[in-house]
Amino acid sequence: MKSNNSPTASLLRLLLHRLERVSVDSHWAHRAGGIRGSLLEALEQYEAGKPVPEGWVQQIMEHGFRVLQKAAEEK
Repeated sequence: MKSNNSPTASLLRLLLHRLERVSVDSHWAHRAGGIRGSLLEALEQYEAGKPVPEGWVQQIMEHGFRVLQKAAEEK
């Protein structure tokens, strides 16, 4: 069981916060919203103490960081 304060849960929270801030005018806003949904699901599982497939979480986080990078390049 993972702790609510695990490095992964902390990184999920940070990434969620950053994806919330992607401008709605950005081409990447829609994709950011979809990724946020998956990240929220993973975070809820962590917080409930349920097992979370690490490969799945890692893949979602990589997509999230890629969207943030592309949105930043768009500015």
